[in-house]
Amino acid sequence: MHDALFTAVSAVCVTGLTTVSTAVHWSFAGQLVMLIGTFMGGLGILTLASIFSLAVSRKLGVRGKLMAQNSMNTNAASALGEVGSLLRIVILTAVSLQALIAALLIPRFILLGEDFLSAIWHGVFYAVSAFNNAGFTPHSDGLVPYETDLWILGPLMLGVFLGSLGFPVIMVLLAHRFNVKKWNLHTKLTILVTLILLVAGTALWLLVEWNNPRTIGSLNSGDKFIHGLFASVMTRSGGFNLVDQNDIGQVTVLVTDALMFAGGGSASTAGGIKVTTIAVMFLAIMAEVRGERDAKAFGRRIPEGTMRVAVSVVAMGATLVMVATGLLLAIDEQVGFSRALFESISAFGTVGLSMGVSAEMPPAGKYVLSALMFAGRIGSITLASALTMRHRDTLFSLPEERPIIG
Repeated sequence: MHDALFTAVSAVCVTGLTTVSTAVHWSFAGQLVMLIGTFMGGLGILTLASIFSLAVSRKLGVRGKLMAQNSMNTNAASALGEVGSLLRIVILTAVSLQALIAALLIPRFILLGEDFLSAIWHGVFYAVSAFNNAGFTPHSDGLVPYETDLWILGPLMLGVFLGSLGFPVIMVLLAHRFNVKKWNLHTKLTILVTLILLVAGTALWLLVEWNNPRTIGSLNSGDKFIHGLFASVMTRSGGFNLVDQNDIGQVTVLVTDALMFAGGGSASTAGGIKVTTIAVMFLAIMAEVRGERDAKAFGRRIPEGTMRVAVSVVAMGATLVMVATGLLLAIDEQVGFSRALFESISAFGTVGLSMGVSAEMPPAGKYVLSALMFAGRIGSITLASALTMRHRDTLFSLPEERPIIG
């Protein structure tokens, strides 16, 4: 029961953590259930988060539609005033992108000697798993046999990257391509921070692991770069891995923890606290350092309410991870703090990278991680949308007094 529940939650929450081997333990029917759960979980959260993000609920009336128009930064946004239209566009876009990834993978699997039906199954499975940032693999040895095959790794990285951007960003890119001047603030911040984390993650991973004989030390420079880029893309929510996470150095573990906690874009299939949350926090810090009243970016002012939501999301995420790590250690102290923290952040960020803690834990530990995956998947979206949509006018102001900070 605990393995079945854990796998179901991991699939629906598009996490990718497993307690048993997906290829060995589950039959084709079981894998099909996982695939459907992953597809529906990613699509359901994507559409729900997109509706919250674009604020097109009829309950918001004209104000909500104006917010949607501003979010899309295009006159076509008026067509998104109806929830049904938005749902159709989200579903069509998501299915089309997953079909594209599958179409890129299937021919390669055929060329590698798989029969036609197996190639189709594996191509579709990997496409759904990649775009939804799940990280499930239908092969018993995972992606290790393809660790230098860009025909396999390239589409997987593309799927994870696109899925992690979020539907609002994808819509803006489809409408305006690379005309940056027409991008809205959310798109600019998401892409900028995503690229910074991608480059920084790749550089740090390669710097620490370059001479590690247990990971990439024996590979040539080109293959090492592929590993570093792949790891950087996957640590923020993808969950696929080419090396055993128990073999990476402690500094790499710390970098991976940070990237997993950061996650991907808002209203996306990725988890974590979201890159826009990081951007808003950084902008608030920079404004404080400069002595400025308002946080600004790209000629726009960030509302104070948005900064409060960002602080709330970070605090909620850190609290969930801390509590879950403590519970795992209480259940089994032998697991060690570093591994327990790694698994907790991976579960909260719906990443799927594992040091084997999920499989080693007794049923109680698996239930803790299941609850954390669920909370991590819907928690930040629920909290952010609730705080954003809640508005109460105050007719008076209390006297101001500053406590000592720092």
